[in-house]
Amino acid sequence: MSATARTILRAALLAAAAAALMAAAAQLRETRTLADQTVAEIEDQIAALDPATRAAVLGRLTADAAKQAKARIDR
Repeated sequence: MSATARTILRAALLAAAAAALMAAAAQLRETRTLADQTVAEIEDQIAALDPATRAAVLGRLTADAAKQAKARIDR
């Protein structure tokens, strides 16, 4: 294979890799935006609860998170 052909092949591979990276970055950005929106919706719903219900929900979420963390550690 000539030097010109190798250079063209290398450039094509670099362009393909750059396109793949751009697509992955766009997908990650979209996923991050969706996650941020979901978090905001959940926070708004929790904030709308009366204080006693909010405390119960947060207590339950905390207990569930502690169980999940313990389960991961015990593996």
